[in-house]
Amino acid sequence: MRRTPALHSKRRQRGLTLLELLVGLTIGLMTITVAIGTLMISRQVSGTTSEASQLQQQAAQALRTIGQQARQAGSLRLNLAYAKDSAQAVDLADPVAFELPAGMTTVSGRDTPSASEDQLTLAYQNYTEEVVGSATPQSQFRDCLGQGKDASVIRSGFSLDKAAGATSGELECKGSDGITQPVIENVADFRVRFVEQTGSFGSPAMRYRTADSLTAAEWPRIQAIEVCLEMEGSENLPESGQLYLNCANQSVARGTRLRMVLRSTYQIRSQGRPSGVQP
Repeated sequence: MRRTPALHSKRRQRGLTLLELLVGLTIGLMTITVAIGTLMISRQVSGTTSEASQLQQQAAQALRTIGQQARQAGSLRLNLAYAKDSAQAVDLADPVAFELPAGMTTVSGRDTPSASEDQLTLAYQNYTEEVVGSATPQSQFRDCLGQGKDASVIRSGFSLDKAAGATSGELECKGSDGITQPVIENVADFRVRFVEQTGSFGSPAMRYRTADSLTAAEWPRIQAIEVCLEMEGSENLPESGQLYLNCANQSVARGTRLRMVLRSTYQIRSQGRPSGVQP
């Protein structure tokens, strides 16, 4: 009997063997594993880059706030006729003087401050000036919180608020009115070094000092401050064993968090004056 084409075709069909099925599954799993690994690496790199950018922006904001106050520190009003009453006309021959407000200290600080102290305090005189569009003189000076119009002295105090056992905290600013507000978070360390100028006229010598090592008579010799911020990321990273130089100038392991150390130095103006009026 002659076989029909339909029966002949049906007889030649066959399925996959167990070996072929296992090989296919293995290849598929390998492809998925490679794809997931690539995705995780890409996500980690993207997350690290994003976090690094955020930490840089936060540190830049803090350094900009500190720098704004540091560049004003020591600023005083120049009285164009200190021997005359304010209602009298000013003459070009009148002696001038910088007037230092009572109790004003340009720069001060503490290495380990108490609750009522700050690691860095910057101050300058607040006075009014003629402003275009205003019938009365206005003050253009503000503390680190954007306040202080009514104060005779603008003060800004900066400290790190980090809970016991925590690896990072908030950099806080205390304004002229004594109110404290956070400036940025994710700060692992905040340190300030003071640059003291010593030596005789014409041959000055500069050296770094810590706040606790300075006496009341030495603070007026501070010519600059160095601010160091150590920022810590929040995402867990693989342990790499890499070392970095922290704010204490120590080489330590990075650990499992992203670390960034940023330093900036600001010059302090109008230093070296005695208290009171100086013609």
